[in-house]
Amino acid sequence: MLKMKKSVGIIGANGYTGSELVRLLIFHPNVELKFLFSRSNSGVKISELYPDLDSICDLVLTNEISETDILFLCLPHKESQNWLNENSVSSETLIIDLGNDFRLESNFENRNFVYGLPEIYFNEIQNSKSIANPGCFATAIQLALLPLAKENLLKEVYTTGITGSTGAGQSLQPTTHFTWRNDNISAYKTLNHQHVDEILKQVNLLNNEEVELSFVPWRGDFAKGIFTSSTIGCGLELEKIYTLYKDFYKDSPFVKISEKPIDMKQVVNTNFCVIQIEKQGSKIAVHSAIDNLLKGASGQAIQNMNIVNGWEQNLGLNLKPIAF
Repeated sequence: MLKMKKSVGIIGANGYTGSELVRLLIFHPNVELKFLFSRSNSGVKISELYPDLDSICDLVLTNEISETDILFLCLPHKESQNWLNENSVSSETLIIDLGNDFRLESNFENRNFVYGLPEIYFNEIQNSKSIANPGCFATAIQLALLPLAKENLLKEVYTTGITGSTGAGQSLQPTTHFTWRNDNISAYKTLNHQHVDEILKQVNLLNNEEVELSFVPWRGDFAKGIFTSSTIGCGLELEKIYTLYKDFYKDSPFVKISEKPIDMKQVVNTNFCVIQIEKQGSKIAVHSAIDNLLKGASGQAIQNMNIVNGWEQNLGLNLKPIAF
């Protein structure tokens, strides 16, 4: 007997995270794309916007919705609540929001959005119909800090991180022009990035005292990827720290702990996060790298979908990094 596939709708399918979902879900064995919603590009084939989808997905973007088992919201930040207010969605539909609307304030009407970081909320995600997908920088930095937070080893954290241009979204901005971005880097939202509150909310739940996080993000001259480095005072020996990290992530299939130097290209085009730790004197530097559109967005959203449905976490996510 053939297993019925779950039906999927994507709201905001014309953007970077939405189109990345299309690329992944079109090959997922347990789901079927039912509609791709876009107001601005209604009536246009998704492959006309993204030629790499030609011969892979022939769906036409639409401004109409229909009932589905799973709904991904890939809208600009603060737009998901507006969309849900304007549209009726069955309480049985699994909603995964890739925006930041429900990461800090989880209650919305009759739904309670679970924070969708599988490495710490696997059980809660399993039993939820509403998931708030974490932010990209928030994912990379939290995964670097959470094992230390569990041991109450965090007090002051100084983090720098560099991200690709896709993190800024599809809308053209002065800082996403090729002529500006190429061969260039710059700091932005220094000590005031929107993901800081999201990170601290989760880290402080594990750590026994409030953590002070100073975060300086950077724009990189590449399209995809995030690399962060967090400097922390820690008296433990490096071997003990590595043991702590490996134990914490022993059941996390997408987190890899490396004792060799890491680079971003190891994870671009995958749902993996790779972490490495260095120590000098009483200070450690925890490096983490992810693909901002995959583990930082669409890949993690599919990982959450898999968990809710009782499927293997890596279903549809067996992806190879870009080697050259």
